[in-house]
Amino acid sequence: MTEKITLSIIGMTCANCVHTLQRVLVKKTTGIIYAQINFATEKAIIEYLPQQITPEQIRIAIKKAGFDTIPIDDTQADVEQKIRLAAVKKQMWQFLIGLIFTIPLFLLSMGRDFNLLGIWANASWVNWLMLLLATPVQFYVGWSYYVNSWKSLKNGAANMDVLIAMGSSVAFFYSIAVMLHSNLGEHVYFETAAMIITLIKLGKLLEVKAKSRASSAIKKLIGLQAKTASVIRDDVEQQIAIESVIVGDVVVIRPGEKIPVDGQIIKGQSTIDESMLTGESMPVNKQSGDKVFSATLNQEGFLKITATKIGSDTTLAQIIRLVQQAQGSKASIQRLADQIASIFVPTIIIIAFITLLIWLFAVDGDLTTAMMRMVAVLVIACPCALGLATPTAIIVGTGRAAELGILFRNSEALEQAHQLKTIVLDKTGTITTGKLTVTNIIPQSNYDWLELLRVTASVEQASEHPIAKAIVNSATKHNLTLEEPELFKNVAGQGISAKLGRKSIILGNVNFFNERKIDINVDLQQKISALQNEAKTVILVAIEQQIIGLIAIADTVKPEAKSAITEMQQLGLNIIMLTGDNKATAISIAKQVGINQVFADILPAEKANKIKQLQAEQVGLVAMVGDGINDAPALAQADVGIAMGTGTDIAMETADITLMRGDLSAVLQTIQLSKKTMRIIKQNLIWAFGYNILLIPIAMGVLYPFKDLPMMLRALHPALAAGAMAFSSISVVMNSLRLKK
Repeated sequence: MTEKITLSIIGMTCANCVHTLQRVLVKKTTGIIYAQINFATEKAIIEYLPQQITPEQIRIAIKKAGFDTIPIDDTQADVEQKIRLAAVKKQMWQFLIGLIFTIPLFLLSMGRDFNLLGIWANASWVNWLMLLLATPVQFYVGWSYYVNSWKSLKNGAANMDVLIAMGSSVAFFYSIAVMLHSNLGEHVYFETAAMIITLIKLGKLLEVKAKSRASSAIKKLIGLQAKTASVIRDDVEQQIAIESVIVGDVVVIRPGEKIPVDGQIIKGQSTIDESMLTGESMPVNKQSGDKVFSATLNQEGFLKITATKIGSDTTLAQIIRLVQQAQGSKASIQRLADQIASIFVPTIIIIAFITLLIWLFAVDGDLTTAMMRMVAVLVIACPCALGLATPTAIIVGTGRAAELGILFRNSEALEQAHQLKTIVLDKTGTITTGKLTVTNIIPQSNYDWLELLRVTASVEQASEHPIAKAIVNSATKHNLTLEEPELFKNVAGQGISAKLGRKSIILGNVNFFNERKIDINVDLQQKISALQNEAKTVILVAIEQQIIGLIAIADTVKPEAKSAITEMQQLGLNIIMLTGDNKATAISIAKQVGINQVFADILPAEKANKIKQLQAEQVGLVAMVGDGINDAPALAQADVGIAMGTGTDIAMETADITLMRGDLSAVLQTIQLSKKTMRIIKQNLIWAFGYNILLIPIAMGVLYPFKDLPMMLRALHPALAAGAMAFSSISVVMNSLRLKK
């Protein structure tokens, strides 16, 4: 039996760190089966054998590889945030120190090169001043690059820090050599070394801030959690920490307060803003018996609820876990970038030395020029852009989805959703509301329709049947006063007889009335047939053997269903209905929403087989959308299982995607968001690959022979190369952030 642990990783600087750590864990650590490490989220999901290795031993192995860890759980969220903020502050301080020393160093160097400072600037002591200014930048601001390089090389790999340390060190120590040996020339490059480190430090700071914006959705969700709750214990209301609430506590929520736990209303009614769960801005009316969810906002009424789920079991906590899980997973499109990143740095080092040799022996033989070309190659190459291209888009895409009430179980589901060709929809609870509602009240002669509803509801209140509940609910909405029925008798599947006062009442279907020889006139028969053709259940009502009217009940089509299905069809998707209902009802509902292909009378066990059949017919990737226990096998069989969040926990556990609102337009949003996310990922990868393919040759000097081009392109200065490298990572993250819109 294996177990999983999720850890936050501190100290990763580029995509190569991911490859190094993964290799250390999977190939060099006994007992670890699988490790998935995400550079953008800085998280590791590790599957291990508990009989061979403990979580503490895993953390020690990671520590030996050169990284620190923080366990991911509810109590550690603030700790992680504090550690990361401290790391950012430290980097900010180091950048400011770098800036303080680099600016005068740069001005001094440029002023001397362009003869702006006078003859004193060429004195030998000025070089020693430059060394004095460059040393804090090289060995304080840039010390982390040396440390991380050593850790990386010790593990038999090379990361981005190796390139930065090599590039800046070559410029720094070559300048010292020039000062000590005049035969190497007169020009020193201390400003180049300092600018490389300072510019890359700036780029890293901007990258961290951009990555923080990318993961803002998860932070926003975590921030929604209530800190305290008002509970009634021993008949006294008291304010307690949210961690102290237990299942069964009676919690008091006043207007304007956040609901602290999942629960069920036992007193009061109100409107609840559930937009943070469902993405739906319209508030929802709630009354006694209804469920409420943690972090939603009570707008108007005073409520008392019984706590049913607390802490990590609440709906909000489950959403946070799903979003973290999706953001930490790795899409298959990332594999090529990972493979390239794993050999990227060694390849760049080889290219840099080849560049040095070409310029030294094949071009002009000048060591300084050859060295500058080598340094430019080392610092312009960027494995970070490759490592960030996919995960940042996944982070922003899944975060934006969560804001819309769409939860992806993993990045593979996000990746596959845009490839769907066939969408199979369950009927009840997916296309329809899943709740029976009174749709028609048709009195006979001049009989009042409200009186017809009152009489029917008075009898039906003694029944537990869903049809009876629908009729009683309708009467309640119309504020009707009901009588208590007497001599109540139920004939299963047919009807009810009872007495209201002295009058005999009969309710039921056509067969029930025919058996009692109650006449149904032709006009009424035509109305019954028309309603049944609309997939409605008809209840006839008679007083003293005389029909006073009929009431029609139906599981109504959701308001947005038809328009959502039409839009999906316009995208070229094949929409199919799959239901256990009878064919006549299924076809009637299908006609209302514009579905042409219907599979009806399908038993729950056969639903998965029908999905398998569609997959075998090569109709493209198939999605199943459902909400019930009977949909779970089909959701699991489908290429992408989509559960309506209004359904059962079993359906949601089985599905790849959960829609927190029971709205078919969310299926359309899911597909559209997947398409946009994949488009951003492809743009990022094209940019990341293109950047390196285009600029590394320029840094090598391939444009040098073209004299009509500006010198900054013909002989790319290492400082410009460092700036370009920093920009490449930031641009990938900023492009991903466009998904937030």
